[in-house]
Amino acid sequence: RLLKMEEFFPESFRLDLKDERNAFFELCKENQIWICKPSCSNQGRGIFLLKNPAAVDSFQAKLRSTEEDLLSKRVPCRAPQARIVQRYIHQPLLLEGKKFDVRSYLLIACTAPYVLFFAQGYVRLTCVDYDAASDDLAVHLTNQYMQKKNSLYSQLKDETVWRMEHFNSYVNEKFRKTNGLPKDWVFTVFTKRMQQIMLQCFLAAKHKLDRKLGYFDLIGCDFLIDENFKVWLLEMNANPALHTNCKALRGIIPAVLYESL
Repeated sequence: RLLKMEEFFPESFRLDLKDERNAFFELCKENQIWICKPSCSNQGRGIFLLKNPAAVDSFQAKLRSTEEDLLSKRVPCRAPQARIVQRYIHQPLLLEGKKFDVRSYLLIACTAPYVLFFAQGYVRLTCVDYDAASDDLAVHLTNQYMQKKNSLYSQLKDETVWRMEHFNSYVNEKFRKTNGLPKDWVFTVFTKRMQQIMLQCFLAAKHKLDRKLGYFDLIGCDFLIDENFKVWLLEMNANPALHTNCKALRGIIPAVLYESL
């Protein structure tokens, strides 16, 4: 069964498309948080939050100014980097008070014929407790590059990455009874949902892939779980980070790489 977009993907708008851009600025007058991301970037570069109507108005004025500036120039120039705005999931499930997401992997092993594999990844946590009102991006973005900016990172880095087994045990202990979850929810319900979403995204992009023997790609897929245990896809990343700068990653990344090859 194919899912509806709103079942797994936060409401999003492409700012490089005029109709979507206008729809967003019409919608976002309410006092909600939106996250703005550039395309084709990594490590949290260029991401910022729009936290109130004043920030949205300022951003809209900046976009208009850039657009007018481009139109007034007669010489060819590079268009500004495409961006999306995405509704911020402001009630994420927390682990020991910290925000987290899950990085798992989709391997497109072959495109003639199509062969796909799924690999469990790991949990990425922030160094500090979650506060939706915080202006510190490291509270909102869990990737290692952002967490390194925190002065506590060197002391806490091994605590910012959990193996999936640890995550499963934690959910069994802390949430299973109170939330009526089946035993090993992480390795049953959650894993099946990740696979279902990955497959649907692959089917949506399949027609764009060159069907040539020998083409393959390892894609890093980032999932967030909210406090109602709804699973959200945040993004899919080409060229995912393969650093092994903490204990858990030294056990996870080489195995993913070896199996991919």
